[in-house]
Amino acid sequence: MLYREAGQFKTDYASDQAIFPILQDRIGLAVILAVAILLPFANNDFLTNAVMIPFMIFTLAAIGLNLLTGYTGLLSLGTGAFMGVGAYACYKLTSIFPNVNILIWVLCSGFFAAAVGTVFGLPSLRIKGFYLAIATLAAQFFLEWCFIRVSWLYNYNISGAIEVPQRTLFGIIVTGPRATAETRYYIVLGFLVLMTWAASNVVHGRIGRSWMAVRDMDIAAELMGIRLLPTKLLAFAVSSFYCGVAGALMVFLWYGGAEPTVFNINQSFTILFMIIIGGLGSLLGAYLGAALIFILPIVLRFAPEVLGLHIHAATVEHITYITTGVLIIFFLIAEPAGLARLWQVGKQKLRVWPFPY
Repeated sequence: MLYREAGQFKTDYASDQAIFPILQDRIGLAVILAVAILLPFANNDFLTNAVMIPFMIFTLAAIGLNLLTGYTGLLSLGTGAFMGVGAYACYKLTSIFPNVNILIWVLCSGFFAAAVGTVFGLPSLRIKGFYLAIATLAAQFFLEWCFIRVSWLYNYNISGAIEVPQRTLFGIIVTGPRATAETRYYIVLGFLVLMTWAASNVVHGRIGRSWMAVRDMDIAAELMGIRLLPTKLLAFAVSSFYCGVAGALMVFLWYGGAEPTVFNINQSFTILFMIIIGGLGSLLGAYLGAALIFILPIVLRFAPEVLGLHIHAATVEHITYITTGVLIIFFLIAEPAGLARLWQVGKQKLRVWPFPY
């Protein structure tokens, strides 16, 4: 009874077309942001370090891939490699210019990933679907080879890994082993909120409408005056930018160091599964997909201990994989459009209940 649109009148076009036209949605969003801001005060380093920080990073990468695959209809299997480009670019920029604010280099690393993504997005004008996926898969393997063989990228480190240096911001340590979980959490949260807001504005504007027109039927979009090559390359650039920033955040604010295997093909498939399960063409789907793929296995792994069941660790891991797989199949059967669509259907039923007409 509390979720109703009745009585909430709009007096202008902007209010009627708002992303959150119902007051309860805006209140719910404010509550979620408040909980996210207050979460580190729970003094639970495991929740902050091992759950929330990686969840937000994966969500950011999923948003980037969703802009390309969900909104533009261009399938990519090179997400992990583009994340690696952002991580290595941030590492090199930090090494060459150590006195510059590290957050600036995290943001700039996205532009390097965008440039690389644009180059590998050139075939998208002539090929699409499965063939484009193979082209981006080639980018994945080529960039992986670069991460391993081009020793200049990791400063000729004998281990071949990135070692994140300690950097400060306004006297507060933000990277390195001495950086607190709360500091890193708030930085990642800030990036996620700002970039989600930016992505929302893009997809609801002229650029987003052009992407969706290309996704629905590229020939019709071209006949309407949409230039396919700039539109598709822009989608690759923006998507790679988000993935590059996510990769830099992953290494500098979560792992604290990384080997090239972090950005392998498995990482690309993981991000792809997130947007498929969460919902293609939906920013909310990136959040829901990341929660299901990343957070749910953690919850299932600790559930036996909470229930007082003593199960071997290997058995718990197998049960986790099986349960996660069954849930994924169930959600795909119940709603192939993803969890975001289930959420929209539930909200719509609440808005008109008990009058379904």
